[in-house]
Amino acid sequence: MRPSTIPDLDTPALVIDLDAMERNLRRMAEWFAGRACKLRPHAKTHKCAEVARRQVKLGAIGITCAKLGEAEAMAHGGIEDILVANQIAGELKMRRLAALARRADVTLAVDDLANAAEIGQAVRHVGATVGVLVEVDTGMGRCGVAPDAATVVRYAQELSRMPGLRFRGLMGYEGHAVLVDDPAERRAKAEAAGRTLLDCVAAVRKAGIAVEVVSGGGTGTYDITGALDGFTEIQAGSYVFMDARYSRVRPEFENALFVATTVVSRPTPDRVILDAGMKSVSQEFGLPLVVEPQGLQVVGLSEEHVKCVATAGTCGLAVGDQVWLLPTHCCTTINLHDRYWCVREGRVEATWPIEARGKSA
Repeated sequence: MRPSTIPDLDTPALVIDLDAMERNLRRMAEWFAGRACKLRPHAKTHKCAEVARRQVKLGAIGITCAKLGEAEAMAHGGIEDILVANQIAGELKMRRLAALARRADVTLAVDDLANAAEIGQAVRHVGATVGVLVEVDTGMGRCGVAPDAATVVRYAQELSRMPGLRFRGLMGYEGHAVLVDDPAERRAKAEAAGRTLLDCVAAVRKAGIAVEVVSGGGTGTYDITGALDGFTEIQAGSYVFMDARYSRVRPEFENALFVATTVVSRPTPDRVILDAGMKSVSQEFGLPLVVEPQGLQVVGLSEEHVKCVATAGTCGLAVGDQVWLLPTHCCTTINLHDRYWCVREGRVEATWPIEARGKSA
């Protein structure tokens, strides 16, 4: 049960339950302890260097980022080993990447040889190198080369010869499986995707090319993909905080992220209006849930307001009372805020900047 009121919070506030977050971090770290496959958490969820440093301290081998801007923020925060699990293109980004490669160990996902050659040329100009992983489409239908052994081998051969680049291995993301509610179906889809990638790995090795890294996985499939012999790292991210949608898939992790709001209007006995809205909490996976106090249901969001109704027809809330919401999608909700309010036992213990907030370039 979350505290119903913390006077130090200026709402809407993005709140971390520190005890719950720390248990989530330890639980995931313990699963990977002693395994050949290691954890490389995805910073696209928390976007915060303090959280990343805690993950590395607990054994993570580095951090995954979705965008170059996130990687720059993590490097500035002291993270030295970074995978950008995405494609980078354009002259401006090449210059930024080259500067980043001089102060961190950077690996990128690639699926276009001409683009890879441009990356190699850019980093070579500053005397640096970057690692590259061939991204393979293992079923999500987004980025990645087709899972054709001859194609993947050709990419590995070409990349191995490109100056400025270090061919390190392969990557695939089974994003089409991570939120499947049925455990058996989720396992079947994740294992099929994983084996597709591992077949490509085997073909590359048969061609005489070393494969150091085999990367994939997410919070929904960490213990499936992470248990397949041959994967070296898993990119799970949402486990750190969870949300209402992911909790249906991974109940072993706790909800640790909330949006604290304040009642600003009681226009009718059954209607409660809060000071949040679409600029404070995302709704692409559904409306947020009220976790404290009981007896309220969110029925709509506008830009600056959350509309709730009392499920019993009325409630005792007054203007100025706090209401805590559970987001349905942690990643996009976090991207709406500048800082975390870190709470333990009903008190604000710290505030942490969300340095990579808005870093979509």
